[in-house]
Amino acid sequence: MGRRHAALVLSMGVGTAAVLIFGLALAAESAATRRYVADQHLGSLLFALGFTPVGTLLVFRRPGNRISWLVAAIGAVAAVALAADATALYLVHEQHVRPGLVAGLALAGHIVWIAPGWLTGTFLLLLFPTGQLPSRRWRPVAWIGGVGLGLFMLGAALDPAVLTDMLPGAHNPLASADTRPVGTVLQGAAAAILFAVLLGSVLAFLLRLWRSTTVERQQLKWFAYACAMVLAGQLFGPVMQALGVEGNWVWVPLLIAIAGIPISIGIAILRYRLYDIDQVINRTLVYGLLTAILGGIYGAMVLLVGQLFGGIGARPPNWAVAGATLAVAVLFQPARRRIQAAVDRRFNRRNYNAGRTIERFSARLREEVDLDTLSVELLAVVDQTMQPTTASLWLRPSIDLSTSNRAQPS
Repeated sequence: MGRRHAALVLSMGVGTAAVLIFGLALAAESAATRRYVADQHLGSLLFALGFTPVGTLLVFRRPGNRISWLVAAIGAVAAVALAADATALYLVHEQHVRPGLVAGLALAGHIVWIAPGWLTGTFLLLLFPTGQLPSRRWRPVAWIGGVGLGLFMLGAALDPAVLTDMLPGAHNPLASADTRPVGTVLQGAAAAILFAVLLGSVLAFLLRLWRSTTVERQQLKWFAYACAMVLAGQLFGPVMQALGVEGNWVWVPLLIAIAGIPISIGIAILRYRLYDIDQVINRTLVYGLLTAILGGIYGAMVLLVGQLFGGIGARPPNWAVAGATLAVAVLFQPARRRIQAAVDRRFNRRNYNAGRTIERFSARLREEVDLDTLSVELLAVVDQTMQPTTASLWLRPSIDLSTSNRAQPS
């Protein structure tokens, strides 16, 4: 890597960080700006904080991979969107600038606000992990995705009410009442196009995962795992709210999952501890199922015991809660072992079969005394469990003790 390239990468990362820090510093000066950034740009903040350092590192280490530049661009766009809106709000609320004078800046931030999420959901899925499309047949999907994103931004630019929520007194300088129907139609058509492109990108990713082998398969698993966690986080919040749970904490799993996307990309591209993904997936399935089952048992026991003994209501008896907690603690280890065995049997069949083979061979060792038979069986077990290219067994020749004693000098 030349000095010019290193300087470009460093300046790109430092510039994005400076823009983000500038936007956050302005947001901290105004309560209204802080509320807006927390409500509307929390995703932008997570994208900027996660994608910027990972993208800078990838561009520095893997400059030939388009994924590196795409990750860095996502972080930069997210930082620009947050900083533009924060600057506009700061000027209005703290410097008392008329909203109409900062409408252009606010419009720019609003237009590019959608880009990070859609770039992640379309182009990252299409290009990951090689930076190339799966085949030439997927070029129309990429082009249509770019056109759809452009149409959505154009529709937002032609919507006269696009800034109403952010700046009630501001009007879109690029739009008027006559352009409102055009902006609405463009945004609706673009949303449909982008949704179709998203489905196509997911299909391309799944086909690549199905056809991949060895290293590329592990890379795809890391990114697929991060996307699955985002989907689970998106479902967790509404489910908890439907069950009557209050508070913004229900969205914490989604925020953590979003932050995990760039981390998974960095691990996959740099191939750092790449093969740990199988263990990560295994533990996630085991402890996720374990938490769901034990949580259901705990809730059912508290509710049932409370109803049977008159503790109906929001506050069940303390002894019912203590009993349910004790029951869950007793069930933890047996349930974990059973779930682990079920997950291994279904999703990690190779290791499960290897364990069963070793168990059978261990039992055979206690019964068989013929060395030649054991040698053949040992090689068969090694071949089945480890699957080496070749395997051989060397046995130390036995020593005749009587002959050895006679050979010793007196």
